[in-house]
Amino acid sequence: MGAERGPHWTTAALRPFRVHVAAMMTGPEFRSPELKTIIEPFRIKSVEPIRMTTRDERKKLLENVHFNMFGLHSDDVLIDLLTDSGTGAMSAAQWSAVMRGDESYAGSPSFYRFEAAVKNLAPFKHVIPTHQGRAAEAILFSMLGGVGRNIPNNTHFDTTRGNIEASGAAGHDLVIAEGHDPANLHPFKGNMDLVRLESYLQEHGDSVPCVMITITNNAGGGQPVSLANIRATAALARKYGRPFIIDGCRFAENAWFIKEREEGQEDRSITDIVRDCFAEADGMTMSAKKDAFGNIGGWLALNDDDLAAKARNYLIRAEGFPTYGGLSGRDLEALAQGLSEIVDEDYLRYRIRTNTYIVERLDALGIPVVKPAGGHAVFIDARTWLSHIPPLQYPGQALAVALYELGGIRGCEIGTVMFGMHPDGTETPAAMDLVRLAIPRRTYTQSHADYLIEVFEELAEIKDTLTGYRITHQPDLMRHFTCRFEKLEP
Repeated sequence: MGAERGPHWTTAALRPFRVHVAAMMTGPEFRSPELKTIIEPFRIKSVEPIRMTTRDERKKLLENVHFNMFGLHSDDVLIDLLTDSGTGAMSAAQWSAVMRGDESYAGSPSFYRFEAAVKNLAPFKHVIPTHQGRAAEAILFSMLGGVGRNIPNNTHFDTTRGNIEASGAAGHDLVIAEGHDPANLHPFKGNMDLVRLESYLQEHGDSVPCVMITITNNAGGGQPVSLANIRATAALARKYGRPFIIDGCRFAENAWFIKEREEGQEDRSITDIVRDCFAEADGMTMSAKKDAFGNIGGWLALNDDDLAAKARNYLIRAEGFPTYGGLSGRDLEALAQGLSEIVDEDYLRYRIRTNTYIVERLDALGIPVVKPAGGHAVFIDARTWLSHIPPLQYPGQALAVALYELGGIRGCEIGTVMFGMHPDGTETPAAMDLVRLAIPRRTYTQSHADYLIEVFEELAEIKDTLTGYRITHQPDLMRHFTCRFEKLEP
């Protein structure tokens, strides 16, 4: 992450286009430490046009969807950073694998290629495919959740918490204190607070069905967890006789940070680091729409035979037969290929550097960002930047709306709207009010990044005029997806 890896991306020629299909390239020229510019390690093979909108158009569109960013049509968005989940570009090799997909209902060879690719990195005994990660969570917590249960994590993300609470259980976040300080430069701000975890296990006793950890820690700014912390968390889970489950959505990005930042890991391969992480666990949930380069897909992996049998029965009822789990054979083939591409170090170097570049530029403008840069997204500290807007008037939502209105950029509030409402109906400010700008994999170019920075430059001139919002309608669970907002008067 040092200066030798270059201060910026290479300039791309296709400013108004989004990369749709990417062909990977590697070679000693790219890996040379003498190069100052980190280029995208792929060639653009197909493009998708972006419809340009005006600010007046976007104002009307925001009003039509009651200022909820999830309500916007994607073709009304110039740069879509709502999520990195399923929004990346598949490689030429993945598209080729799609053509090999076998759609047999049971026993498809596509499943066995997928299973082998998963076990190559995460050698669990049972691999159960699902249509995406939240389905894996729903299956897991149908077995481990329930009224009176308590489930710790460094930080539960939205669907994880939603599936826990839907079962009647409660989720608790035990990330280290540095993880709540956006400006703190701790290299592993996603780490579990081990002292708090042991106290939690002692306090809650048999009501704890498992211990979880999320890599990287999405809700906390995409911050990584060290291998030492994963091992120590696993040891505590074993000490108290609890299964240890990893939410592994961004496992490769987490492994890159371990390689870059953790003593003794710098000369190891990403593949070996990934295997060491999962070797500590009794199971994992996975959205393959992240670090498997998939547009759809996921899995639940387990070592316990009885638990796996129960999970497969649930799968047959709700998702599909255990050798397809709601996915087509071609999806399984694309994921199998993607799992071989995600551990490529040239790609990961580029991936992390793109986020670092944007964070450095915004930081230079005086815009408070979560530091150090995370793996999959840039996080703006909206509570600090819009300090005139109280947390219960949702400064993150105010910033997300302004970003779209001014520049057509769609981001996602990660704060009090997402995490402030409790199952009993009370509301309190979240630990942080962030806006996440999630960068789709292999999708956007240098000029898109520079445009984003230019929009923030303009936004900085008017930020003090922004006002807060109130919620006029909300569901009982995971309100941020569908709630409606009303803009408050200055």
